[in-house]
Amino acid sequence: MECESHFDELVRSSDQAVTCPECGAAKVLKQLSSFAVHGAATKPAFSGPSGAGGGCCGGSCGCG
Repeated sequence: MECESHFDELVRSSDQAVTCPECGAAKVLKQLSSFAVHGAATKPAFSGPSGAGGGCCGGSCGCG
């Protein structure tokens, strides 16, 4: 990257051209989002050590 600007852009293919919106440079550093990574697990494990469900705090607030 020439200008060190950070930006987000959804890229569906590695062949898709991406340019920096600040300086227009085509030489950009692509980073992979963690949600796009495939793993070996068949389903996500949302339960904590106690086995309680819930997304924000393990279910102790009543959300799960």
